[in-house]
Amino acid sequence: MAIEDRVDRGEASEERAVYVISVAAELAGVHPQTLRIYERKGLVRPERTSGNTRRYSKRDIDLLRQIQEMTQEFGINLAGVKRIIEMQAELAALRVRMQDLEEQLRAADETERREGQIMPLRSVFLPPWVGGARP
Repeated sequence: MAIEDRVDRGEASEERAVYVISVAAELAGVHPQTLRIYERKGLVRPERTSGNTRRYSKRDIDLLRQIQEMTQEFGINLAGVKRIIEMQAELAALRVRMQDLEEQLRAADETERREGQIMPLRSVFLPPWVGGARP
């Protein structure tokens, strides 16, 4: 199995929403009502089943722990926590964009290097008397 496949599977398992609110609250070390408050404030968005039951993923649990750390250890209020989470998401998106632009730049540099090489004339231009009938 390729490393990429394992990474993709690991990422997919972090995204899979499997925990009900009581289990998620216990794993995050908070009361279930706290999770409802976080959801109302827009800090976390658990998936919903067809019966409208909340389901939390491993990534959600990690986020809940981060929220707890910011509020309990650093004394940041929920509005500040929300702003920090938004800025983290923005930074992650900008990093992805930067990687895309770096790849485009490398590709353009490679193309420019190839096109800037001196090539024999016969590889780009065949005179009319070569390979065909002469006038």
